[in-house]
Amino acid sequence: MSNPESTVPGADAARVAQFREEIDSLKLKGGSAEGEQRLLALGVVLMVVGLVLALFGAIQVGLQGDFPAEQRAYMAQGSFLGIALVIAGGALFVRYSLARYLRFWLIRSSYEQRANADRIVEAIERAAAPTVAAAPAVVPPTFTGTAPTTHP
Repeated sequence: MSNPESTVPGADAARVAQFREEIDSLKLKGGSAEGEQRLLALGVVLMVVGLVLALFGAIQVGLQGDFPAEQRAYMAQGSFLGIALVIAGGALFVRYSLARYLRFWLIRSSYEQRANADRIVEAIERAAAPTVAAAPAVVPPTFTGTAPTTHP
């Protein structure tokens, strides 16, 4: 990964440094993404295991046509437990995927807002700065006393 300050123009590099100092002063616990990655992977594994278990249970229920007690056991242990694992795994996957996306979105939004504020400040400073060369005087049209004529 490249250094973000190397891609930022000179004036913005100071703003990035100031932004980092402000974040450091908040004393936030950054934490590593290792725990989230593990839970994201656990969600995927639970979905796969649940799907396999549900399919196994459904197949066993179909094969045990003569014994209703065994059908119910396979249905409870295989299919229902498999579906529960798929739901739990899906919930873990969606939760941590959304957390990563929303964190990225928040950082990007913050950066864009700061860049927009810098552009607005720069535009205001340019508008408030005195002009280097005086603008040419605008000569108003003079009335000659005759009405304009139209040619056919």
